[in-house]
Amino acid sequence: MLKFASAILLTLCGPALAQEVTTYPFDGSFDDATFAVETAIVGKGLVIDYRSHVGEMLNRTGADVGSDVKVFDNADVFLFCSAVLSRKVMEADPMNIAHCPYGIFVTDREGQVAVGYRHLPDGAMQEVQTLLDDIAREAAGE
Repeated sequence: MLKFASAILLTLCGPALAQEVTTYPFDGSFDDATFAVETAIVGKGLVIDYRSHVGEMLNRTGADVGSDVKVFDNADVFLFCSAVLSRKVMEADPMNIAHCPYGIFVTDREGQVAVGYRHLPDGAMQEVQTLLDDIAREAAGE
């Protein structure tokens, strides 16, 4: 009976579906791409709250978790907010707080550098997604 109840609970509260992402290839080095992302974010009048060095963390901890897979040569995520857009989307739905701060990532896999972001839900958050797309395109030179 417990297994059946657990199965029902997992069905009702199951894991979130995989996120869709948009990426743009970057013609240049990882360092040049991160500089371009920083410049594009700041150029929109925004402040970078945090730069997460995801690639370094994965490379550093692989052996500790029993893996020898190198996911990225390098990968960073830039986190930031927009006071104007955040207020607008949270006034539309306070639970849009779940999407803040916003992120743009830069990856390097075997010399292929890319800039991207995860997709946001339909509705008010599409205005933020447009901002993310503008930043990613600018950084990628599109």
